[in-house]
Amino acid sequence: MTPAQRRALAELLPRYGVPLAAAALDLVALFGRRAPKTLEIGFGMGDTLLEMAAAAPEFDFLGIEVHRPGLGRLLAGLEARGLDNVRVIEGDAVQVLTQMLTDGALDRLLLLFPDPWPKKRHHKRRLLQAPFVELAARRLRPGGLFHAATDWEPYAEQMLALLEACPLLENRAGPGQFSSRPAYRPPTKFERRGQALGHAVHDLLFRRRDGT
Repeated sequence: MTPAQRRALAELLPRYGVPLAAAALDLVALFGRRAPKTLEIGFGMGDTLLEMAAAAPEFDFLGIEVHRPGLGRLLAGLEARGLDNVRVIEGDAVQVLTQMLTDGALDRLLLLFPDPWPKKRHHKRRLLQAPFVELAARRLRPGGLFHAATDWEPYAEQMLALLEACPLLENRAGPGQFSSRPAYRPPTKFERRGQALGHAVHDLLFRRRDGT
């Protein structure tokens, strides 16, 4: 962790951070306004979240991450750009979704380039499993968007199968299809590195069905 990241954590986490709690968040009170709410799970070093928040000041963004250098880097970026439409939680995504967010609280949920755990014996560690998909889908409002992306082909196929198996979600690209990268998601450093290695990048955009 760099000195700048340590300083950001010490000085800025009280401003932008949300403590882990067993009670549901009031997102309107948290951001001080009514606006569409996007959650990014595992924002890494925060570059994508920072770019999205700067490009869409009319949206509020909540980010979850456990990697402290990434938290520090994002916090420093928020201060440098003068952004106030982002809040961060340092903790476990399942705990946050289960205890701190209510059904229909989110307009968009992003899971971008999660760890693929490529070895077969480690597949059980992958975040995207059927119970997680249903939990995340319920936190979306009807019409809300679940957006996942990966450059690991076997994981992309598993993601597609899991998301299509959830009755709460429908594939915006059509059954069995991947989506093009939407304009709001900037290409990441990780993504460019994967493409340089010849990895195809797969975006999956699923809409929360109405009345389910």
